[in-house]
Amino acid sequence: MIVVDTSVWVRALRAGASAEAETLRELLDTDEACLAAPVRIELLTAASALDRPRLRRSLSALPVLYPSDETWRLMDGWVDLAGAAGQRFGFGDLLIGALANETGSLVWSLDSDFERMSRLGFVDLYEP
Repeated sequence: MIVVDTSVWVRALRAGASAEAETLRELLDTDEACLAAPVRIELLTAASALDRPRLRRSLSALPVLYPSDETWRLMDGWVDLAGAAGQRFGFGDLLIGALANETGSLVWSLDSDFERMSRLGFVDLYEP
């Protein structure tokens, strides 16, 4: 599975003819894309009240990854490992990364924070 980050969704939704939009359509058509819970919420909160019901229906077709107790333990350990390496990550990115890690999924993001997480061995990246 590929956990598609908010940055990719936003680019694909804004530029329907972009490379990201085409690749995302392919992942959706082959049932390879999934949503981390924070990505779903970020997309819904950014949508207008008019667009939100349609977006919610579309997103409901995708598997959603939710945190467990193990997710929080993994993130807590990553905070220490990242700190020791002189790195810091935002809560949302850590949660998305931990959910991907737990499920053996790749992360597709346009956010350089995930590249840094990959260098620390926290996540594996999807390279379209």
